[in-house]
Amino acid sequence: MTDPLIEARGVTLAFGETPALRGADVTVGAGEILAVMGPSGSGKSTLLHCLAGILTPDSGEILYEGRRIDRLGEADRSALRRDSFGFVFQFGQLVPELTAEENVALPLLLGGTRRAAALAEARPWFARLGLDGLERRRSGELSGGQAQRVALARGLVSRPRVLFADEPTGALDSLTGEQVMELMVGAAREQGTTVVLVTHEPRVAAYAHREAIVRDGRVTSLSVDRIAS
Repeated sequence: MTDPLIEARGVTLAFGETPALRGADVTVGAGEILAVMGPSGSGKSTLLHCLAGILTPDSGEILYEGRRIDRLGEADRSALRRDSFGFVFQFGQLVPELTAEENVALPLLLGGTRRAAALAEARPWFARLGLDGLERRRSGELSGGQAQRVALARGLVSRPRVLFADEPTGALDSLTGEQVMELMVGAAREQGTTVVLVTHEPRVAAYAHREAIVRDGRVTSLSVDRIAS
């Protein structure tokens, strides 16, 4: 594995009286695609949210580029997510009031890029992801696969160091899901983006270099490095 980019060390987190993570440990190398797998309720999405600085663990450490991000305040973690991380979720979570191209440009706009420049950065993604002609449509006018490709473009448009993808194909049929994964992996490789991918589907995990299996809030096994599909 390449040098560590993100690490979780002994991470615990509970929601009220319910423990979600019980001492989870995982390391993600720069440029790696890591699939986080496990049964429903195992803590895999919670682990992703801790690695991404969305949730703060009760104990343990989260490091990004060797720096403890679990100690950062919310404003600093928000800035880190905005400037260094991209996100793709199961249902896309597009802003319904915005057009597709505005949704893609949103991370750039939030980062202070002027509107014209942000839209100019967003538009090439439509041809790249097979979405030509859909720039002005809103989420309600897109199919599930189209909306998820728009969400993928939004996650990658700012060239993040890390893309966090939580069940990105969970709401798609198998063929559309494979298309989204091929686009995600191809774009991540081109940009040198590290990907942390939560999935319960072996065919999706097969696109990753390694798999981390989460059970009962712990990473119980970690596969050896392999060449991604």
